[in-house]
Amino acid sequence: MENTIISLRNAVVEYDGEQILKSISLDIIDKQFVTLLGPSGCGKTTTLRIIGGFAEMASGELFFNGVNIKNLPPHKRQVNTVFQKYALFPHLNIYENIAFGLRIQKLPEGEIKTRVEEMLELVNMRGYEKRSINSLSGGQQQRIAIARALVNRPKVLLLDEPLGALDLKLRKDMQIELKRMQQDLEITFIYVTHDQEEALTMSDTVVVMRDGMIQQIGTPQDIYNEPKNAFVADFIGESNIIDGIMRRDFLVEFAGREFVCVDKGFEKDELVDVVIRPEDIKVVSQDKGAIVGVVENVVFKGVHYEITVDALGYKWIIQSTMSEEVGSIIGMNVTPEDIHIMHKSEESR
Repeated sequence: MENTIISLRNAVVEYDGEQILKSISLDIIDKQFVTLLGPSGCGKTTTLRIIGGFAEMASGELFFNGVNIKNLPPHKRQVNTVFQKYALFPHLNIYENIAFGLRIQKLPEGEIKTRVEEMLELVNMRGYEKRSINSLSGGQQQRIAIARALVNRPKVLLLDEPLGALDLKLRKDMQIELKRMQQDLEITFIYVTHDQEEALTMSDTVVVMRDGMIQQIGTPQDIYNEPKNAFVADFIGESNIIDGIMRRDFLVEFAGREFVCVDKGFEKDELVDVVIRPEDIKVVSQDKGAIVGVVENVVFKGVHYEITVDALGYKWIIQSTMSEEVGSIIGMNVTPEDIHIMHKSEESR
């Protein structure tokens, strides 16, 4: 049975009279890797700071295992935070940095030693105990910051864009490491990022945010394959977003013709957003294509070619393992399952 460890209820946060969080409610399931994802200024870090006790709500409630902890100070919460700036102590060696929180608790030396060694093992830094913080690379400092947070055995670890300062290769390695640690320790990780790939790679649950509101909550597969609106579709990976008209259940008109789809429950002739992922468009000869257009641009992306096609007043993006000739005329087909219909959203209007 899944247990809810954290419940945020109707959380409102205001700065200088402006609402940063607009009455959001969120349940975090115990032992999951949960990612708050969204562009800068969407409220994801503020949400994390509320859970950590570093930000106050104008209104709303916060429950931890069913107990209201809204007024509990940060050091009394079973929560630890890893910040983007690691805030390690430069005057202490690695062992003492990790042991710091345990010394404050006045634990016996034997237990401190055991727990620090466990953490060094977990973050693959055994043998580094005596080194100074300044001798470490960014990725190693990252690991020590995580070890220092985890040595206190929090029920929940909060991570605020902790990989932002690392180079791409190191970030990808650390994403795998963080997921491994979370699974080994079986504790709840709440992770903030604006990087879609990072969210999809690591998370059990993704919470997509925008303008202080939650847009969608789901597994990475749900968020990618069944986005709730055009914002989510566009933010999670690339999408072709086209104006459409829902003629009736399972039939949509866009690009000047009607297509069978798998969506229903819209008003007759409702104006809708039609979302089609670039990898779901099949390139065919122009006589076999439901849509025909001219290839404007082709870029090699390593695993696929990104092809821009001008057709029926839209610039279509296609991802294909085969290249096409710029200036050539091609046909494009999509299956009913690859056509996603959404209610019109603000930005598409």
